[in-house]
Amino acid sequence: ADLSTGQRVVTIQKGPLYRVRGSHITLWCKVSGYQGPAEQNFQWSVYLPSAPEREVQIISTADPSFPYAIYTQRVRSRGIYVERVQGDAVLLHITELQDEDAGEYECHTPNTDERYFGSYSAKMNLSVIADTLSASMVPQVLTHAEGDTVELTCEVSRSTAQHTHLSVAWYHLQGAREGHAKEVLTLSKDFVLSPGPSYTQRFVAGDVRLNKLGNTTYKLSIGGAEPSDQGQLYCEAAEWIEDPDETWKDISRKQTGRTSLVVRSQGRDLSVDITGDEGFLSEGDTLQLNCIVEAQKSSSRQFQVLWFLNGMEVAKVNPHGVLIWKEEYEERAKLGQLRAFKQSNTVYVLIIYEVGLKDNGTYHCSVSEMKTPGDFHIIQTNLSSSIQVTVKPIGYRMHLSVSTSTPHVLAGDALILLCQVQGTTRPVSVQWWHLPPQHPGPQVLVAAMERDGTLSLGSAYHSNATRGSLRLEKATSGAFTLVIPNTFDEGDGGRYGCKATEWFRGQSWTEEGETTVTVVSMAGLNLHATLRSRSVTVRYGQSFELDCHVSANYTLEEVPMSVVWLFQPNPPSGHYQELVQVLPNGTMAWSTAQAHFQGKAQLMNAATSFRLRIHSAVAAEQGTYQCVVKVWRRNALPLGQPAATVRSNAVGIKVVLPESKLQVSTEESSVEIAGGADTTIECRIVFAQNNSQFAITWHLLPHLAGATPLQILRANYSSALEYGPEFSSPDKKSRFLSQRASSNVFWLRILSANPGDQGRYYCVVEEWLWLVDSWYKLGEGASGRTTLAFKLPERELHLKKTNHSVSAREGEDVTLPCLLQDACPPTARILAVWFRGKESSNAKPLLTLHRDGAIEYSWESPSRRLHLHRPTAGDFSLTLHSVEKGDAGVYYCQVQEWQQQNEGKNWVMQALAHSNYTWLTTIPP
Repeated sequence: ADLSTGQRVVTIQKGPLYRVRGSHITLWCKVSGYQGPAEQNFQWSVYLPSAPEREVQIISTADPSFPYAIYTQRVRSRGIYVERVQGDAVLLHITELQDEDAGEYECHTPNTDERYFGSYSAKMNLSVIADTLSASMVPQVLTHAEGDTVELTCEVSRSTAQHTHLSVAWYHLQGAREGHAKEVLTLSKDFVLSPGPSYTQRFVAGDVRLNKLGNTTYKLSIGGAEPSDQGQLYCEAAEWIEDPDETWKDISRKQTGRTSLVVRSQGRDLSVDITGDEGFLSEGDTLQLNCIVEAQKSSSRQFQVLWFLNGMEVAKVNPHGVLIWKEEYEERAKLGQLRAFKQSNTVYVLIIYEVGLKDNGTYHCSVSEMKTPGDFHIIQTNLSSSIQVTVKPIGYRMHLSVSTSTPHVLAGDALILLCQVQGTTRPVSVQWWHLPPQHPGPQVLVAAMERDGTLSLGSAYHSNATRGSLRLEKATSGAFTLVIPNTFDEGDGGRYGCKATEWFRGQSWTEEGETTVTVVSMAGLNLHATLRSRSVTVRYGQSFELDCHVSANYTLEEVPMSVVWLFQPNPPSGHYQELVQVLPNGTMAWSTAQAHFQGKAQLMNAATSFRLRIHSAVAAEQGTYQCVVKVWRRNALPLGQPAATVRSNAVGIKVVLPESKLQVSTEESSVEIAGGADTTIECRIVFAQNNSQFAITWHLLPHLAGATPLQILRANYSSALEYGPEFSSPDKKSRFLSQRASSNVFWLRILSANPGDQGRYYCVVEEWLWLVDSWYKLGEGASGRTTLAFKLPERELHLKKTNHSVSAREGEDVTLPCLLQDACPPTARILAVWFRGKESSNAKPLLTLHRDGAIEYSWESPSRRLHLHRPTAGDFSLTLHSVEKGDAGVYYCQVQEWQQQNEGKNWVMQALAHSNYTWLTTIPP
């Protein structure tokens, strides 16, 4: 392996991490194995739980325009920033963690290598949890003599769901300098007690102790109080959690109020100290200062206390507790803005309510011991140290952030905007304004909330018919939420701003912030619907599926959609017919036009696709399919017209029968029989599907020039018989029979065959199969021809054979002669047939006189105008009544002699004769 080439590796702080809301957090990221400059650039993004696949850009070390709108304001105000630890390592700072900051964070390093090799980004998860840590101690002023025992109690609790540890520490502050707090005693997260440097010896000696009383109470005991213990004492609790890298991190810290401790020295002179709120105050805040007197046997001594601001007297409290204000403070005192009083003989208090800029400066107190209350003789005087108080103008601590949980919405969705105001405890008034996209005009007022909670809407938002009832709510003291329930169109996107105003004594301080949202109109969705099927040709009985997929330039997962499935049969019968409509709530409405689909169609819906599955396809489902998708506004489901409609492409489905594998024997054969004998014609199936049924049709092709096949009979797949027109007489039905000899052999039985039965016989086999709902014909095949011929009898009858012509006027009757000259035996029976046409061409029978005397007319003959004239036994003349023009032509008769054989069972033809031709000519009337 080539180990000389580096591979870029990006490493991020291991997750998941749990941090509390409102805390300042850092996430580290570093890169190694890179090429290029020593100083690498870093980009931070987050994937929010509401859209885990969508990257939201936060901050970049190279591109100021990198942040998305929801983070722009926080990045500009350094609420979020990147600290470069070294060229290839950075820290991401989030100074005030919000609930919306939870998600999967990604650190990415743009490529500076010659080629891509390695990893360029890394991810970790951050969860934001509530800050449940609580620490409290009752503020008080304690006075103890030197050597006494001092006891203080601190209540600490938390209710975090994750596994955490607590640490509790006590601190001592002399004077009012925050940075000089000294550690007294700490109970670590590992339950180890450790004293601060100044208290180590006393801890070892057992004078400094910490006892836990119950689950939440911690008591500090300081035995042998010393003058150095004098000052302010407070408790600090910290909550710790173990990170995945097995290090412990304090996720929350809370300090209690302070207890002032006065330790009276034994045998020492008067001493004075001052305690109170040192540092920055905002106009309107309250300032409280305590003047602490330290003296032996203070209860029996008399003190006078003076308060000073910048060296000028403010007020005086004499030994009797009488308060005297300087003239310039009297008016404020009368208005209740100032208060000074004697809390005890050693504690004196000055309170300024609603401080102003004129209260800036250095405060101290002076204590004088008086000999007696009556003569006010001063024995001694001592000054306290000073406290510097700085009053800032109203609003200096107020800052504002605007965010939205709905940065990208579809028209009809709700907009939710949050305005977070921090740094003030006074009521504020809030205004929300809107500037539509690409709109240079003035800002449009949306809604406003006054300090007393009074709400008002801008003129454009008075009607709730379009956007619903707007809501402006105050969730907490500084959180204002604006909800627009139903966005109308793209114009509701753009910039939304919040303007918060803090008021005090007629003055105001305003902070503003804004965020950007995008509203995609239904018309701008650029909807497409695509219909697909895995197979467009399906066999009977198989199932097929149609998938209708919808795409747009916007995420459609939560957009209400309905689908209409359309169908046009093949061959087309007009317009597309509606099969079924599926509404966004899942309700299905089936059409009656194609009702048979309802029992065999299955419908399935996903986020952006719809599926129609047809079970056991038949011919009725063959045709063209389409889907029509309708998109509805989320807050206005199908009560009116859809917001957008798209129609898919058409997909044709062809339903085909299974392939027929029918094979019928095509072997040619011939049969020669004597008149009156029975014969059988065979039809053999060589191959077919096992579960097929067969319909057999028998045909006769006469020995005539240009003759067409005659249908003898048809036995369908259920064995029902149907005779052809020429074979529908009782005689023919009794002589031509269909019989199934075996599963693949069929017979045509011809009984008592006569010369008129001669010709070529064959069968046509149809293969039928039951599929789903009916019988279907798969295919057919014709057999080879079997030629039936007759052996003519040796004896010949004698007919009068004079060829002659007959003329008849139309409408008159005419008789055509047929005279037998031989005498027949008594046991013989005569069968006579009249034909029209020449025997060698296309002669067709007109009527037949059977052996039993029955007359059978041909189905094409004019039976009502034919009469067989028999004045004698040998006369078979034919009379044609009411001659018509179409009767002209050639006629002849055939006479057969039959006798019974085999004891009267079978009839056999003994002789045969044909007459000569008679030409009939018709004359117009």
